[in-house]
Amino acid sequence: MTHVNTLDPGASPLDYYGFELRRYREEAGLTQKKLGDIVYCTGSLVGQIETARKLPTLPFSERADIALGTGGLLSRLHELVMRSQLPAWFQQVAELQARAIEICSFETQMVHGLLQTRAYASAVLGVLDKTDLDDRTAVRLARQRILGNAGSPVFWAILSEAALCQEMGGRAAMREQLAHLLSFEGNPRINIQVLPFSAGAHAGLQGSFDVYRFESDPTIVYTEGYGSGHPTANPDTVRDCSLRYDHLQAAALPIKDSADLIRRVMEERYGEHRDADGDPVA
Repeated sequence: MTHVNTLDPGASPLDYYGFELRRYREEAGLTQKKLGDIVYCTGSLVGQIETARKLPTLPFSERADIALGTGGLLSRLHELVMRSQLPAWFQQVAELQARAIEICSFETQMVHGLLQTRAYASAVLGVLDKTDLDDRTAVRLARQRILGNAGSPVFWAILSEAALCQEMGGRAAMREQLAHLLSFEGNPRINIQVLPFSAGAHAGLQGSFDVYRFESDPTIVYTEGYGSGHPTANPDTVRDCSLRYDHLQAAALPIKDSADLIRRVMEERYGEHRDADGDPVA
């Protein structure tokens, strides 16, 4: 267990966050319990964050910034902390996503991580390992902030119809997830298309991939394996995957028709079933 007096602010972004939180709290003359009362949490939680044993949430950071007059420091550090908690092999990819001006994604089996709900993400991440699942889920969701920033990338997402039918976390979680996808209707920066089963053989049969485009840097193609990611700027690979993506967009349903299909699957496959008396049933 890390002791507050031996916390090394240079050990990690999380340690630095805890060090700064403690420093500002002590300068304000507040106990952990008093700060907890102000930001609507326990003093114990404040202590765990200060000693790098618990990840801070964005709402906690924002409230602590106001309470301690940090000028927004903790909220700015929060993004760095969350990115540092990603698997080492994925941290470069998260940085690429954050810098991209356009992200083109094709997913064969599940909803892209940047579009996942909490329940869906938790189900995906917890398949074989439930250790620190809440924290790992929070870290994944924190990546989605890049879609809400002023300079957010344009995001094109093509999902196989299989991703709508592969049940993750139960029917209620899937209903919530599909409703979340529909919430982006009318948003010109987040465009979702569905590749229907009726498309048959298609250009993405080799698997999921992302294409990241930048203001001035070379385009990068990203593919993923078990516990590893593979970004490449190889011109031949970029040309091949860009062509494949063009064909996938042509084969996929238009955006409006895709939303109609998502809505239909949500209602027919994951809608609330009722008995003869009108009461909900599983």
